[in-house]
Amino acid sequence: MLVSLLTRGAPEQLTGGYLYHLRVATLAPLHGAQVEFVPVRASFNPFARASGDIVLIDSIAAAAVAPWARDPRPMAAIIHQRPGGIDHGWPRRAMQAPLDRALYRRCELLIAASDALGEELVAAPHNLSPERVRVVPPGSDVAPLHRTPALDLRRGRRAAFISVGNWVARKGTLELLAAFSELADDRATLHLAGRDDVERRYGARVHARLAAPDLVDRVVYHGAVSREDVARLYAGGDAFVLPSYQEPYGTVYGEALAAGLPVVGWRAGNLPNLADDGVEAVIVPPGDIAALAKGMDRLATDDAWRDRLAAGAARRGARLPTWSEVARMFFGLLEEMAIGAR
Repeated sequence: MLVSLLTRGAPEQLTGGYLYHLRVATLAPLHGAQVEFVPVRASFNPFARASGDIVLIDSIAAAAVAPWARDPRPMAAIIHQRPGGIDHGWPRRAMQAPLDRALYRRCELLIAASDALGEELVAAPHNLSPERVRVVPPGSDVAPLHRTPALDLRRGRRAAFISVGNWVARKGTLELLAAFSELADDRATLHLAGRDDVERRYGARVHARLAAPDLVDRVVYHGAVSREDVARLYAGGDAFVLPSYQEPYGTVYGEALAAGLPVVGWRAGNLPNLADDGVEAVIVPPGDIAALAKGMDRLATDDAWRDRLAAGAARRGARLPTWSEVARMFFGLLEEMAIGAR
C-alpha cells in the first residue's frame, strides 16, 4: 500500500504534525505500507504528482488542496488543527475554514490527532460526519536513551523545569517567563527547547526578556534539538511546563507524562484530557500568571508532593500509546478504507 501524503513544506520541520508524519512514515514498512511526501504548491495540482494507492491530505494543506480534490482514489485527511487553523488571524481563519471543511467532506476517512479535536470536528459549525472521524493520537515515546547518564539540569537549584515548544504566542512562552521570574533564585533552573524563528517578532521579544536581570543565568535556551536530546531533557528534569493556550493534542505533554514528569499548563486545549490537576499535573486558569508561579514554586519546594505527581504522571504515561501502536492503528484504518473502496 503506497500512501501519498500531500503536505506543505519540508517534512523534517520540528512541529507536532510533521513529527507525527515522519514517525508513522518510518514505521510504515512494518505494516505493509510506504509513505511518499508530496509537496503542495500554489497553482499546482498536487494529485498529478501523487502516485499512491491512497491519497492522504495534511490539515495544513487542506484548503489549498480543496479545489483539486476530484481524484478517484480513496482519500483521507490527517487532521492536527481545527478547520481554519490555529496560528492565523481571524480574517485568514474565516476564509480558510470553509475550504478545509469542503475538502474533509470529500474524504472517506478523517484521522483526528486527539479526542478534543475529533469532538470539535463533528460539532457546530463544522458538522462533519462522526462515522468518518477516527482518533489516532501521537505516540508518547520520544527516543531510547541507551543508558546515557542523566544530565545535571538543576545547576545547584532545587528543581529543573523543562519546556519544549517553538516560540509562538499561543504557546505562552512570555507568560511562562513572567511566572518563572516570580520564583526565588534558588528554586529552579528552566530549560527551553524549540525554534525561536517561527514568529520572528515574538521570538525577539522572548530573547529580550531572557536578557533581563531577573532571568539571566536562571534560564537555559537549547534551541531546536533532536528527539534524543529532548529525551535527555525529560530524563534529567523534575517537571514539564508549557502554558499553551491552544494544543489540539499536545504531543510534548504526553511525552513528559511517559517520562514520569508532572506537567504544568493552562486549563486549555487538550491538556485537561491528558492529565488531572493534583494527580499528575498542575493545571491553572488560562492567563493566571500568579497561579502558574505558585504551582511551579510548590513543585520546586515540596518534594513529597512533586514525587506524588511524578508517580501519577508515570502511571498515566504508561497508558498512552507508543508510536508502534499509533502506526498499527493508523495504517489499519487506511487499509480498511482502501478495502471498502474496492
